[in-house]
Amino acid sequence: MKSPRCFFLLGILFVTLHACRTGETAISKKEVLKNNYLKGTSMALYAGINDSTFVKLKDFSTDFVWDMKYATADNFLKAQVYECDECFLRLKTVKNLIEANAEFLEKGYRIKLFDCYRPLDIQKKMWELVPNPDFVADPKKGSIHNRGGAVDITLVDAEGKELDMGTSFDFFGSEASHHFQDLPRKVRKNRAYLKKVMLKHHFKAFDSEWWHYNLQDSYQDKLANFKWSCAHSTHLR
Repeated sequence: MKSPRCFFLLGILFVTLHACRTGETAISKKEVLKNNYLKGTSMALYAGINDSTFVKLKDFSTDFVWDMKYATADNFLKAQVYECDECFLRLKTVKNLIEANAEFLEKGYRIKLFDCYRPLDIQKKMWELVPNPDFVADPKKGSIHNRGGAVDITLVDAEGKELDMGTSFDFFGSEASHHFQDLPRKVRKNRAYLKKVMLKHHFKAFDSEWWHYNLQDSYQDKLANFKWSCAHSTHLR
């Protein structure tokens, strides 16, 4: 009978021979899982992380386009309220968002993000600037953005050009509603396509804003005031 040490050495030999045969370099299990996931071949990177944990989307996928409007003054507030343009969400939101984006990618499109998780203190700051519930959720109740379950998005094509959705992001008129039909056929088709795929991947549309999607049942999560560090942040665009 071979000793345990012998089996161990044989195992090392097998891995070494396999690496030589495939031309791959031996790397850690964590690196293997991460590399496989970023290639779209494994969901294993999620292992050991609670679904309610806040994570940075960029750590799980590089297949999105970022244009975080509230980290600039290019928004309806006309003010910068984020210190830097990071996108954090609860892990369960990230999972479903990546799956939706994978479906868009198959057709030559990808998701462009305008806003993700929003700390409650930022919600309060926005309310101070525009204390109107028609435009900003009252921080006493909070929004799904404050729960890490909401995203503001659009789609871009292979050249990075936004699909025509009829209005700009944060346009608070009737034309931005999913129910508004007096729009060119192409616009209605683009909105319907975005909505169809997002609903398929467990998001809910917000009737008055074509860009806003909430993960199903995320309203049950607690309001959060987690703040990310901007020390090493760079612009994502």
